[in-house]
Amino acid sequence: MQPAIHHSWDISEQEAIALQRDLASKVIRTDELEPVTLVAGVDVAYSKHSNTLVAAVAVLDAASGELVETVSIQDQEQFPYIPGLFSFRELPPIIKAFEQLSSTPQLVVCDGQGLAHPRRFGLACHLGVLFDIPTIGCGKSRLIGQETEPDKERGSITPLVDEGEVIGAALRTQTGIKPIYVSIGHKISLPTACQWVLELSPNYRLPETTRFSDQAVRKVIKDLEMGTP
Repeated sequence: MQPAIHHSWDISEQEAIALQRDLASKVIRTDELEPVTLVAGVDVAYSKHSNTLVAAVAVLDAASGELVETVSIQDQEQFPYIPGLFSFRELPPIIKAFEQLSSTPQLVVCDGQGLAHPRRFGLACHLGVLFDIPTIGCGKSRLIGQETEPDKERGSITPLVDEGEVIGAALRTQTGIKPIYVSIGHKISLPTACQWVLELSPNYRLPETTRFSDQAVRKVIKDLEMGTP
C-alpha cells in the first residue's frame, strides 16, 4: 500500500500545526466504506534505552477475527515529543509498514485519536487522509473532551463533547470494564466506527486489531532490549 498524499516530515512544530489544520479540512466524516473483508490495526511503541521506535500493522480477517498478516518496522525518532503532534513521530514507520503489506485492508483501527484531538486531526485522521482509506481512532484514554459515564453493560455509549461539538464516544466494550474512546478517523461515521470497534472486541476491552498490533510491537521491543538480533 502506498500513500495517496505525500508531505515532508522534516518540519517545525509551527509547520506541523499548520499542516494539521490544512489536512483536517480533507477528513470525511461519513461512511464511504467498501465491503470490509480485511481490517488492520496499527500501534507504535518506543524503546526505553534508545531513540528507536517500532510500528506494527496487523491485518485480520474481518469475519473470523483470525490474523492474516503482521508487519513490524524499526525506525529512529525524527520528530520531538510534542503533545498533539504524535502522528509526526509515529506515521513515518507506520507508512513503511503499510508499504510492506502483501494484503490490502479496507478499514484501519488506530491505537490513538481521530477527531478527538485539539485540531480535530489525530493520528487516525492523518493516516486515513494520507492513504485515502477509512480509519477509526480508538484510544485507551481520553485526550480532550468530556463525557458522562456509559451504562455498565457492553455496548453502552455516551458522546464525547468538546466546546459543544461531538468529537467521539465513550464505548463500553465489556460489561463492567472501563470504556474506550472511539472517534472518526476518515471516511466513516461515528456510529459505524463504534459498531466496528464493538464487533472487533468480542472478549476483551480493546479490539483484536489493537491487541494483535500491540503484541507485535511489544515482541520487537522486548527482543531489542534483550539484545536479540
